[in-house]
Amino acid sequence: MSWLGKIFGGAFGFLMGGPLGAILGASLGHQFDVGIDHSVTDESLGPGDAHRVQMAFFTATFSVMGHIAKADGRVSEAEINMAKQIMTQLALSEAMRTAAINLFQQGKSNDFPLDDVLDQFRQECHRRTNLIRMFLEIQLQSALADGQLHAIEDHLLLHICHRLGISRFEYERIKLQVNAQQRFYSHQQQSQYPAPKKGNLSDAYAILGLTSDASDSDIKKAYRRLISQHHPDKLVAKGLPEEMMTLAKEKTQRIRKAYETITEARKSGR
Repeated sequence: MSWLGKIFGGAFGFLMGGPLGAILGASLGHQFDVGIDHSVTDESLGPGDAHRVQMAFFTATFSVMGHIAKADGRVSEAEINMAKQIMTQLALSEAMRTAAINLFQQGKSNDFPLDDVLDQFRQECHRRTNLIRMFLEIQLQSALADGQLHAIEDHLLLHICHRLGISRFEYERIKLQVNAQQRFYSHQQQSQYPAPKKGNLSDAYAILGLTSDASDSDIKKAYRRLISQHHPDKLVAKGLPEEMMTLAKEKTQRIRKAYETITEARKSGR
């Protein structure tokens, strides 16, 4: 069982505090007393500790996802299904899945303390920029579940980026990559033809953050950088919950497939 799984199993005391701690405690249906297991104390796990980051990432991911889903006034069936799909991909235990659903519901409430949650999440991540980027990618993926990014959702995501220290330029770049990734993945599932179509090839370049006039060297550098950013083992070492390794693996697979699509097209002269 992962460390985060042990928390949901009640093996440890509640160690985080702050708005994230209150939200997670409420999602579990009861409050933990600090020090149930005296081998792990609040003093031994300061901000930036990987175990605290795991709790913060899980709590912020599903609660903020619910908040964004409600931003345009209603939560669409596609957004609900996307949240459930992510939970299924993570193969969460019954307790963790229940907590994730409760976190999503809490995020939809009118009094959800978004800024406080984001500020604490950023503090807990302690300069782990790849984790913060992964968090944003998941939020964008969820917001785009219904096929479009509504203006109010876009505005809210920009606000989230501001609180997390992500520039507007970087946000727009990540948004283009996530959009292209979803289109590319959808095409890969539907296509029965080995040869990439023009639109699919354009999306492959966009996933790497490039255009078709990029040099072979730039393509290889972009690919290696993105693989390094999303490497599951590296992200888990920095505090990504082990249950979320599936999402990281899926992203690296899509990045690798986009790179292979580009290199194959260039070899064949397309």
